[in-house]
Amino acid sequence: MALHPWWPTAIPIHPHTLFELLAYTAGFQTFLALRRRQKDSVASVEKRGWLLVATIVGAALGAKALFWLEDPAWTWVHRIDLPALMTGRTVVGGFLGGWFAVEWAKKQLQITASTGDVLVLPLSLGLFLGRLGCFFSGVEDATHGVPTTLPWGMNLGDGVLRHPTALYELLVLLVLCPLSLYPSTDGRKFLTWIGGYLLFRFVSEFLKIQPFPYLGLSAIQCACLLGLASVVYRWKR
Repeated sequence: MALHPWWPTAIPIHPHTLFELLAYTAGFQTFLALRRRQKDSVASVEKRGWLLVATIVGAALGAKALFWLEDPAWTWVHRIDLPALMTGRTVVGGFLGGWFAVEWAKKQLQITASTGDVLVLPLSLGLFLGRLGCFFSGVEDATHGVPTTLPWGMNLGDGVLRHPTALYELLVLLVLCPLSLYPSTDGRKFLTWIGGYLLFRFVSEFLKIQPFPYLGLSAIQCACLLGLASVVYRWKR
């Protein structure tokens, strides 16, 4: 295994698995704690349940669909290889899939209140922990950066000095996280957070080893542009 050299070999669990479990647990528990502390914008338990279902289904489908679009040639070759197709997923696809699914569900349920602001801290915390797992997974995670001669280039497990893109993302999350302290109930806090994150991902994707089959852009970058357009549209409403 080509894990990051900093990962203690005595720990028997893979860092990606460990930090992903921590991310889901911490993010969900933080969401529940914030909902108990704040007044829920969705009074109906049934409607809240449907929004939760929409979030889970939309995030799962979005994360998987965008993964398949990242490398169309690979996806076509493995089109009947179900185990291979189920191996990967993308955070950007999960965020956008969950977001759009919730907006669709809110329209069907006639919910007009904003529901995204309470998610800023849980998403920041969960993503921060998840990216720690990506960092310690080194080049195994396939989210590592291209080789670089910059002084902060890092050996991620294969002996090559690369852009530590996971660390870049951790720094951006630390910048965005203070938004969670801003009192907002109109959705602007969530829009600012997701817009900042998508903008970072659009730029940082140029530093990763991946195909760019869509007019020089990757599938994730195209999804980021779609998400940013939605942010601008909703901000102006």
